[in-house]
Amino acid sequence: MPSDPPVPTPAPSSLSDLLTRLQDDLRRAESTVSDLLDARDRQQGTAAPGLVSYIDGREEQGRRLLELEYGARTSILLCQSGANTVAPVPTTIGAAAPAPPEYLAQENPRSVLAGVAYRVLVDRDFLVEPAAVQALDGRLAEGHDVRVVDHALTKLAVVDGKVAVVQVSPERSMVLRPPLVALVTELFEAHWLRSRPYLRAAGDLDPNDLRILQLMLSGLTDSAMANQLGTSPRTVQRRIRALMDAAAVTSRVQLGWYAIRNNWV
Repeated sequence: MPSDPPVPTPAPSSLSDLLTRLQDDLRRAESTVSDLLDARDRQQGTAAPGLVSYIDGREEQGRRLLELEYGARTSILLCQSGANTVAPVPTTIGAAAPAPPEYLAQENPRSVLAGVAYRVLVDRDFLVEPAAVQALDGRLAEGHDVRVVDHALTKLAVVDGKVAVVQVSPERSMVLRPPLVALVTELFEAHWLRSRPYLRAAGDLDPNDLRILQLMLSGLTDSAMANQLGTSPRTVQRRIRALMDAAAVTSRVQLGWYAIRNNWV
């Protein structure tokens, strides 16, 4: 008797369903990384020297991150979230002109990082932090490639593909060496594929309008957008209304779709 034909996997009923599935995939990837590291620690009692180590305390985490940044030679990958941070947003790793460790102090500390390619991912929690927009503008001025995701990120950094730091709590970060660095790198790349550019060049659009669109798409309230831009909620509402008129749409949802389809963001 012939077997029944395979039942095709149902297509997502909406874009929302698709995004939910993608976010679930990313959460499973993060969980897999965590489970692998936990299992190794349970089997060995302690992490293998040189392969996994921990940084305890906020001050020590910040110091170690700066050492890694100023020791970079080729690339730095960053996932940044406003939640679970070591330091205020403007001073986190990769921000514009952070103070180098004392032993690297010189007249032009940024020259240490000349030629280092930054790829930076931020989430909604980051965008609502004080001075977040200024921090991202500083990154762009430094030539960093900055993108935004709509789901929560685990704060991490990968330097030169040789060392990774994953913040597991405000008071502790995990430092990984190869081959475990590859797991964190794959997680970063999975997020990157599902991100959108921050402040893409968009014809004659005013830079502040681009920022408003980016913050609106990330779900910030009018008050939160106004705080980031140093203006009033009424001004934000007026600018969004003008953008809706320019796009010939009648809702913010339609404006978001128009902005994405026409490469405004």
